[in-house]
Amino acid sequence: MADLRNRGIVTKVRTLKTGQTVGGIPFTRGPLAYLLRNRFYVGKVVFKGETLAGEQPAIVDQDLFDAVQAKLNEQINNHRLSRTKSEAPLLGRIYDDRGHKMTPSHVRKRGMKYRYYISSALLQRQAEQAGTVSRIPADEIEALVVKCVRGHLNESTDIENAILIHDHVVRVEVYSSRLVIELANAKGAGPKRKRSRNVIEVPWHKTPSTRRREVLVPEAGPPQDARPIRSENRAILVASIARGRRWLDELIADPTANTESIAGREGCSLRKVNMTISLAFLAPDLVKAAIDGRLPHGMGVARLCDLPAEWSRQRQILGLAAL
Repeated sequence: MADLRNRGIVTKVRTLKTGQTVGGIPFTRGPLAYLLRNRFYVGKVVFKGETLAGEQPAIVDQDLFDAVQAKLNEQINNHRLSRTKSEAPLLGRIYDDRGHKMTPSHVRKRGMKYRYYISSALLQRQAEQAGTVSRIPADEIEALVVKCVRGHLNESTDIENAILIHDHVVRVEVYSSRLVIELANAKGAGPKRKRSRNVIEVPWHKTPSTRRREVLVPEAGPPQDARPIRSENRAILVASIARGRRWLDELIADPTANTESIAGREGCSLRKVNMTISLAFLAPDLVKAAIDGRLPHGMGVARLCDLPAEWSRQRQILGLAAL
């Protein structure tokens, strides 16, 4: 494909009956594989599944054609093997309860990778057609399928999870309250297989994607009026606490360091350095609440700096009970 692109070779341009022009685009894997497997170029034609000698002369050597077919078959086998060993062992086997395939996806948050299976209806921007469960955590669903299949078949734990799924799982259907796992029949797998499906039904409920955040309530305020600290203020506060601790450690470890030198290096005022360092003396439970986002609205850097070092006094001034 790279060679064709470099040489400017594209697909054939065709004009439809509507007058619209299609084609003229770089070759992708599918069209290119179709061309490479076309026996017309070796002087043959395929009719009703049978390969016959054609009237056209061969323009590709038969040995070269056979070598290309062997290479293509090898790539297909390697692709199937890689799918078996991939991070998504249920790829091609998992569906929502409306029959849509669920496709592997992932997101990264704070350096961590979270894998999911998502209904293809969502990817096609047809959320209203998706099943009752359109997005599920991959690790959770894979672990449950493996556990149930291994226990049902009494398979040894020596068999890798991906191999177990590849060899025994035909289909997994995801419902709001259960999983329906169809297993491959050990014997008699033929046209009538669907009439005698080997099926396991497993109770299951999707784990809520969001957790309830318990906000610390000031002693004078009603719980229903409590609002959590804004996410941007929380991020600034946590970063400031970390910076204050780092500057405090610098003052302790380096006899030549002082707040004036830190202010000059950081390009900020001496007052800001002192305020930031004071955050290093916050009570541990207040720091944890800040990290978890459980501090109430308004508890930012300006409110928490310059508090007394005594932890009980900090809570008293902030109007918060002991955590």
